[in-house]
Amino acid sequence: MFRDEPKIAEAFRTGDGVGWHEHHACLFRGTERFFRPGYNANLVTSWIPALNGVEKKLLDGALVADVGCGHGASTILMAKAYPKSRFTGFDYHPPSIERARAAAEEAGVADRVKFEVASAKDFPGRDYDLVCIFDALHDMGDPVGAAAHIRSALKGDGVWLLVEPFAHDELADNLNPVGRMFYSASTMICTPASLSQEVGLGLGAQAGERRLRGVVEEAGFTRFRRATETPFNLVLEVRP
Repeated sequence: MFRDEPKIAEAFRTGDGVGWHEHHACLFRGTERFFRPGYNANLVTSWIPALNGVEKKLLDGALVADVGCGHGASTILMAKAYPKSRFTGFDYHPPSIERARAAAEEAGVADRVKFEVASAKDFPGRDYDLVCIFDALHDMGDPVGAAAHIRSALKGDGVWLLVEPFAHDELADNLNPVGRMFYSASTMICTPASLSQEVGLGLGAQAGERRLRGVVEEAGFTRFRRATETPFNLVLEVRP
């Protein structure tokens, strides 16, 4: 993260932001290593089971999009657990997609998972049973636009699994070791990434449930609930 401190300092002066793709390559692998243990420990064992009716669909065979997939750790984990389902990971960053494709081959799941370069606002496909975003919505310049596209890509009974860094709604309630770590990442990575894009909403890594609800409702979703949580993540179930 701190390899790019000069870029971030300049972005503070100009307000232009710093895109994810403009960071040092170490950040991409470091981010995967940071989040992957949480996904390994929780995604299949507690997060997906906490969504109403979703696990059965995945066991029976569902169509799934993982948006902002990075190196594909979450996508591959789901593909291993639900071999009858089909998964596509999308990310706007071509080197991450290349790494994700190699990881799928290494994991032996390339028959049921693919990775494509696409943004959250224009990824292809329709009638998804499940769309996932793991720790990425707050980095987007136009999260409302991304949410609206997700709504249009879901089946009528489809579900959006939105996982975001854990945050309370009030700043004072986030002044703890986890909040301090996430505010640091937000300053150096997340908010500059958003400000470098269209709209530049700048949700940041500590948006909180109330702010996230406002984003998804503005995009046209009508059902939103906290399915579960960990000390590091809010796990939200969003439905049309």
